[in-house]
Amino acid sequence: MHIMEKKTCFGVIPATRGFFNPAFAKGARKDIADLLDGLGYDCVMGSETDTPYGAVETLEHSRFYAKLFRENADRIDGIIVILPNFGDELGVVQTIDLAKLDVPVLVQACSDELGKFTVAERRDSFCGKLSVCNNLYQYGIPFTDTTLHTCDIASDVFKADVERFARICRTVKGLKTARIGAIGARPAAFQTVRYSEKLLQKSGITVVPVDLSMIFAAARALEDSADKVREKLAAIRDYGTIPSRIAEERILKQAKFSVAVDDWMRANDVTASAIQCWTSMQENYGCASCLSMSMMGERGMPSACEVDVAGTVAMYALLLASGTPPGFLDWNNNYGDDADKCISQHCGNFPASFIGAKPEISELDVLGESLGRENCFGAIKGKVAPGDMTYFRMSTDDARGRIKAYLGEGEFTDDPCDMSGAVAVCKVKGLRELFRYMCQNGFEHHVAMTRGRVAGVLEEAVGKYLGWELYNHKG
Repeated sequence: MHIMEKKTCFGVIPATRGFFNPAFAKGARKDIADLLDGLGYDCVMGSETDTPYGAVETLEHSRFYAKLFRENADRIDGIIVILPNFGDELGVVQTIDLAKLDVPVLVQACSDELGKFTVAERRDSFCGKLSVCNNLYQYGIPFTDTTLHTCDIASDVFKADVERFARICRTVKGLKTARIGAIGARPAAFQTVRYSEKLLQKSGITVVPVDLSMIFAAARALEDSADKVREKLAAIRDYGTIPSRIAEERILKQAKFSVAVDDWMRANDVTASAIQCWTSMQENYGCASCLSMSMMGERGMPSACEVDVAGTVAMYALLLASGTPPGFLDWNNNYGDDADKCISQHCGNFPASFIGAKPEISELDVLGESLGRENCFGAIKGKVAPGDMTYFRMSTDDARGRIKAYLGEGEFTDDPCDMSGAVAVCKVKGLRELFRYMCQNGFEHHVAMTRGRVAGVLEEAVGKYLGWELYNHKG
């Protein structure tokens, strides 16, 4: 099952402390169970017969909950700590420490009500949260805070916090288990996209390589009449508009390449890919790879150009964080004298939904002039529709033994641009300072972008939980 289709599951720790009314835990357990069920998430939580009120306070309770979480480790994507009252700091931190799930943690505390400060009514969660977080810090356990220091479990603000936390958990788990296909060798002229497999592996990201000739051989072995070839042809025709000048044999060649890549990725359990998109594709097989990459991206399997594996990881991270197919672009041209705008472009591998309209499918323009347009069918063409966007780039800094990254938010504009291929006009506040940072820190010219604003999700996921060196550009 693709991680985007998996139902997110949380381990829930309801905490209590004996000086305060433990009955609050009973109501909180029901509230959190109802909230998660309403949002479509699963949860693992002890019952009221397992511990008093189903809450955690003592070492014995911690051991029970830790064992319960370990037994469900394959299901649990993150842990939610709820503090209906002050909560026992040791009970919480010992549960997480003993469970050793190494997943994100969200800490919530319930609000007191004015006029309800009798011994039976007061919660003191406002204070208890500080103690819990202090202990998590002492144990070196990273955690995510809520928008407000205290809030009701049934509140809209906490609902939004949980949904954001689910995206963080999905991003962390997805990256830690990612398998990236490196299809072909990087173009020799693109030394900029070199990367370290070993540094990626330290974050759980596995690179699975294959020689491009193996894909070509598999594609050529397919019969024209094979069901999966005919199905792919139909999908291609439905995906975009193909000019009448394109010969049927070119479309068939593209369909077979797509099927061969699909088959290899399925056989190797690969979640995303980077492809040697020039010049071997055109010279030794006779088509472009862009259309195949675009269609994979639309299905939640991002693919980056020029075997930029680090770029693929950035695309996959954006997919996990946003839930929408990302594009892979060059920071390509200035936009007149507007210092906060630029043109971002690529030959044509953008997913259709990233563009926001049904694209044209035709030949590569720049490469077509030198490699022959008859060998370059398969480029996606269109201008990206306006809207909010998030950009992200990660890179392996081999000399320093670190993974580094930058991210930020901006917008796609509706400014005119007559450039060919797949094009976006982007606006980023303080773009000059961003580019100064990129140049001084050795970042590539490639960048991943997605629709919407998810920089906060990525900042938590890769900066806090994966420990990557991160610059969040605020403009």
